[in-house]
Amino acid sequence: MSGNPTLGFLLHDVARLLRKRFEQRARCLGLTRSQWQTLACLRSNEGIHQGGLAEILEIEPITLVRIVDKLADRALIERRQHPTDRRIWLLYLREEAHPLLAEMRELGELTRCEAFQSVPPEQRDQLFDILSAMKTNLVEACRTPVAEHETRHG
Repeated sequence: MSGNPTLGFLLHDVARLLRKRFEQRARCLGLTRSQWQTLACLRSNEGIHQGGLAEILEIEPITLVRIVDKLADRALIERRQHPTDRRIWLLYLREEAHPLLAEMRELGELTRCEAFQSVPPEQRDQLFDILSAMKTNLVEACRTPVAEHETRHG
């Protein structure tokens, strides 16, 4: 690759480094990345079934089962049976998870402060606005099938 990185590579690298730095800070909490991501996602999706959470996290359901088993063993989440379908398990945070989530939020804020250390506040706001617009555009684009002429490579 010559010259400057593409937008995709740059976004990927920044996201990777944010995760890496957060993991360095969060190591003291005794959670793996997949465990803290699951807790963070479940915080805003309580009562979701395991398959739905696996889809949001973009992991295989069997992988999520292993993560949930470990979090349940630590008394951080609980499974409750669906009221009308006994094959479905719904996931909820336990009270013991909330202090841990608060610590995770603090560590996340410290990590973001490091990342934005030399970026003026007005540029931070502009970055959020641009990335939010890009996300909106891409979410909409992903709802639309790719045109036939775009699928050809020649």
